[in-house]
Amino acid sequence: MATRPGAGDQRDEEPGRLYRARPRLFRRNQPLTGPPFLTAPGSDRAAAGYAGGSSGRGQVGSPGSGGRGVSRAAGAAPGGAAAPAGTAAPAGTAAPPAPRSPGRPAPAREPGHDRPAEYGAGAGPRRVRWWWIALPLALLLIGYPLALFAVTWTSLHRVDALPAGGPAATPGTTYLVVGSDSRTDLTPAERRQLHTGQAAGERTDTIMLLHVPSGSGPTVLVSVPRDSYVPIPGHGKNKINAAFAIGGRQLLVQTVEQATGLRVDSYVETGLGGYARLVDGIGGIDVCVKRPLKDAKAHIDVKAGCQTFDGATALGYARARYADPLGDLGRVQRQRQVLAAIASKAFSPAVLLVPWRAFPAASSGGGALTVDSGMSPLGLLSFVQAMRAVAGGGGLSLTVPVARTDLPTPNAGVAVQWNTTEADQLFAALRRDDTNAVRSLVAGQQAAGG
Repeated sequence: MATRPGAGDQRDEEPGRLYRARPRLFRRNQPLTGPPFLTAPGSDRAAAGYAGGSSGRGQVGSPGSGGRGVSRAAGAAPGGAAAPAGTAAPAGTAAPPAPRSPGRPAPAREPGHDRPAEYGAGAGPRRVRWWWIALPLALLLIGYPLALFAVTWTSLHRVDALPAGGPAATPGTTYLVVGSDSRTDLTPAERRQLHTGQAAGERTDTIMLLHVPSGSGPTVLVSVPRDSYVPIPGHGKNKINAAFAIGGRQLLVQTVEQATGLRVDSYVETGLGGYARLVDGIGGIDVCVKRPLKDAKAHIDVKAGCQTFDGATALGYARARYADPLGDLGRVQRQRQVLAAIASKAFSPAVLLVPWRAFPAASSGGGALTVDSGMSPLGLLSFVQAMRAVAGGGGLSLTVPVARTDLPTPNAGVAVQWNTTEADQLFAALRRDDTNAVRSLVAGQQAAGG
């Protein structure tokens, strides 16, 4: 390739011949004058070709420059060589876009597209930001359960139920769960609807101990027959439900702690009206009845088989005992059955995932419960999870072992007498927090139909 003549060389340049430019020092983005630089193919300053036919020295790409301006119409020959002068681009082919120099501004972008306008209107749609989906999803997964829990927590009733003193703290967490037959929270219409009668005062229809171990053992729910004949602190021996009638919640807690040796950590109570309203709030419960049950005093008449109970029917089914051949023992079995059905339905997707069912159920559930004043949010959550575990079959449920149900007493009529050997075995295991040791007692009661 011939070299380019010097500045003082007056000879004419041959048309169509390429010359190598001498090096020039210039600043970035400084406009160039004179013939273009020829660099390696692919460079942003590579020449697209020359239009020959003139001996003049025109500017780069200037119209009428006389033959060495870059021609976009003609196109470049393969390999980076310039096309012959006067040669047009092949038919049916588009001339390549002009390379962008360092000083050239960025092409304008079309509205709604991520590509420059020079690439055409076929650019794809704008990508969706990941946090547009992640943020609402996180609010739903975290905020929705918290809102339900907040509704429950603010609906609770609180009382001073735990007395000072008592036995030493035992491992795990023990809840005393009580069902009161108080009618004070019922209107006259509700008393007629629920067939509760007009009895005054407060007694306990249900007494249960829910033990949540600190280790990996199963949760244990123990039913205490309300006619159990035990010592009541300061009042001699009597049926255990008399403690509630005599001295209220604190005396009942003291009586249970003295009889079992367990430290009661939290107290949970529900009344007749709250019990029924909770069942109605979750849309009823499904209960499988083993044998027909008709009790005039409880105003209950149900057939054998699986069926759906409303609040009034569930309450009567749990309270009935006179028509049950097992008496109080059959009653505590049905109470555990109804309680498990409530927990199962309340935590089902059919309730939790439907806001217009979940929030009324949370409000009814909280309003149905009375807890000790020291109950914490974590304590309530632990109680709910424990009840759910028992309802789902992940826990153990049994009745305090009984020796006889027709014990004659001097002051309380016929009462229930515990099997002291097995009862001591049960409560000793719970005091050690060894809930796995309770499995043998549960298996024995199940084999006996309990």
